[in-house]
Amino acid sequence: MTMNSKIGRKEFWQSYRRSCSLDASWNYERMQNLAFAYMMIPIIRAVCRTKEEIGRALKRHLEFFSTTPHICTLLVGIMGAMEEANQNDGEFEESSINAVKASLMGPMAGIGDSLIWGTLRVIAAGIAISFSMNGSVAGPVLFFAIINIPCFALRYFCLKQGLQVGTNFLLSMSKTSIMQRLTEGTSILGLMVIGSMVSSMIYFELTMQVGSGDFAQPLQDYFNEIMPGILPLAAFGAMYYLLDRKFKTTTLLAWVFALSVIGKYFGVL
Repeated sequence: MTMNSKIGRKEFWQSYRRSCSLDASWNYERMQNLAFAYMMIPIIRAVCRTKEEIGRALKRHLEFFSTTPHICTLLVGIMGAMEEANQNDGEFEESSINAVKASLMGPMAGIGDSLIWGTLRVIAAGIAISFSMNGSVAGPVLFFAIINIPCFALRYFCLKQGLQVGTNFLLSMSKTSIMQRLTEGTSILGLMVIGSMVSSMIYFELTMQVGSGDFAQPLQDYFNEIMPGILPLAAFGAMYYLLDRKFKTTTLLAWVFALSVIGKYFGVL
């Protein structure tokens, strides 16, 4: 919010609350467009003077839209600033509003997906599972807190910055390559966390004995001497390969369940 702006605290908090519904009206044609227009309504009503102007603005924001829900408020703020500029400047090009939105939602989704789904969610799940495996109720509580506290703070910060600086925010980030470095950094962190979780949270051991009598040793010991965690790594790699070959997740789960039962029955696992 800036000086002499028609967008006040009331509109700010209305749009902020409505941002939580971005995926509530998802559709296969234009994805998140209905919820995005719903978020824009308080701002549009504040800056537009006539019903015709409100109608044109709403129609603009019913076009295709898709980005990470937790940072969508940045685009809401930028679009709000542009809608107000459109009302104050008679030479403002209305078509630039949708052009800017279409050009920014992709890069924003790349950053948001890497940061939220690829990194934060994985870290939250790893911490929560560690506590839950020991029977601690702190597991689900920590998962809820680690995911939601940063995400709600991010929604607030993005909306505030979007309204204050408009398009200059992402333009300056693009010029300094911050967006690219942030995307690469969060992707690397997410892969490191996933890699550590493979060795510590995937349990796959062979109980079959090799040898006889006092010299019998579990087959698992020989694999551990080659490389600890090699079997969980191999299982993970096989799953990743099959998913990349468009195998359905439900099919893979069924095969894992069946192989586990068969292996246990014959004393292999």
